[in-house]
Amino acid sequence: MAVNKENYFSICEKLKQKNATLVAVSKTKPAEDILELYNLGQRDFGENYVQELLEKQKELPQDIRWHFIGHLQSNKVKYLAPFVHLIHGVDSFSLLKEINKQGVKNNRQLGVLLQMHIAREETKFGMNEEELEQAINGYLEEKMSHVVVYGLMGMASFTGDKEIIRREFDYLKNCFLFYKKSIPSFNILSMGMSSDYSIALEEGSTMVRIGSLLFGQRNAARQ
Repeated sequence: MAVNKENYFSICEKLKQKNATLVAVSKTKPAEDILELYNLGQRDFGENYVQELLEKQKELPQDIRWHFIGHLQSNKVKYLAPFVHLIHGVDSFSLLKEINKQGVKNNRQLGVLLQMHIAREETKFGMNEEELEQAINGYLEEKMSHVVVYGLMGMASFTGDKEIIRREFDYLKNCFLFYKKSIPSFNILSMGMSSDYSIALEEGSTMVRIGSLLFGQRNAARQ
């Protein structure tokens, strides 16, 4: 399926009004689809699988800003460290330390978002408030030189109840604002996907991750 250009320009207009960034979720999509969106001006793309991202990064234009948005294992960080723009979903202090370690090895400051668990579903990853506090305190105390925490991200419950979604986004926003007071680098609040990005924008999101509205339903996941 070709890129839905009408949706793309409509979404971009909404994001422009809110000064928010679009990450086009291109997981499982072929390089030609990504290139079509690239040619419309899109530069931020999100991938869930390390191997798939490595293949696409080699094949596609080098000025693409690649976001890793999947659950990342510590032993896979080394493959992304040379080029990744932003790692979403950092859900433990140990992973944060490994990212800093690989940043040192590659002489790069690696940008990350810390993931909070805000949804009702237990299947979603992320830290609770106590774990988040421990991770942030550790980050500040160890003065990590090669990782920069730019903010928080989270995924709302998969539900048709907009009030539940709104409350979960509001909770994440309040956590973000609390830490933003003391961490100068905090400027990204990433929440909202194809089904709920409008609510996320209303609740203060500065970055949304959208796939199906742009590319259609995703293909079977490649490992």
